Amino acid sequence: MDIPYQELPAAILVAVIEEFVLREGTDYGAQEYSLKEKVAQVRKQLELGKVKINFDTDNESCQIVTAIN
Repeated sequence: MDIPYQELPAAILVAVIEEFVLREGTDYGAQEYSLKEKVAQVRKQLELGKVKINFDTDNESCQIVTAIN
């Protein structure tokens, strides 16, 4: 089930994005970015509709996934 990011309280949205960017194996290329910068990048992708937040009801977890238009 997709969750519109605008409907999440700000603190929850930041927590979901931080959990995503802190996962082992997330690659941002050759340049190092701070956590704040990574969160801002993912938030911008949400705003642009490039990614979306998906809630898996079976395991009760959120994922940030590529939006397919």
